[in-house]
Amino acid sequence: MHKLNLSADEVLTTTRAVRKRLDLDRPLDMSDIRQCLEIALQGPSGSNGQGWHFVLVTERDTIAKIAYYYQQAFAVYEAGPYQPTLQHADDPSMQQTQQRVLSSARYLADNLAKVPALLIPCCNGRADAPELPLAGMASMFGSILPAVWSFMLAARERGIGTCWTTLHLQYEQEIASLLGIPADKTQVAMIPMAYTLGTDFKPAPRKSLDGVLHIDNW
Repeated sequence: MHKLNLSADEVLTTTRAVRKRLDLDRPLDMSDIRQCLEIALQGPSGSNGQGWHFVLVTERDTIAKIAYYYQQAFAVYEAGPYQPTLQHADDPSMQQTQQRVLSSARYLADNLAKVPALLIPCCNGRADAPELPLAGMASMFGSILPAVWSFMLAARERGIGTCWTTLHLQYEQEIASLLGIPADKTQVAMIPMAYTLGTDFKPAPRKSLDGVLHIDNW
């Protein structure tokens, strides 16, 4: 195992959504992935329920089938109102950045079948249950998102690129059937992963903190 020996702040500020810089030809060392998952299990969960499951997909045929569904979902996303170039329309300075985001997302859709592995985190229960209150839904997602983010941070330290994606959830039932995921589990994301082409990631441009910080009242 090779570690980059980044500081905590470096890991937190340079863990990017990696798409075009995934090394699609280099096999992953599964011992690295297991170590990242062991770190993920240290994440907090509501009432210490630890109601998480992680489906690691490495079979080429299965990844290709998932990629097919993902590409169908991406086509709908790209034509819809939430794609990147339609965001920040009131800020012309963001136009070039958003074009890059869309190009990167399209690259991932086109090449998803080539990634060495996919991680699909799941949680107990159904987030779409009609009787689930808002607090229950927040607790459900809040009990797995920290663990997944910890996995992605640990991957960054080991030179592995990741990207949080959710488009496959348009075909959640089909993918659950493909992977044998029980009906009472909710898939929350899909994380493509590969070693990165280079490790020199930098903090991303972000809008000012003052525009989103509210102290004592809105």
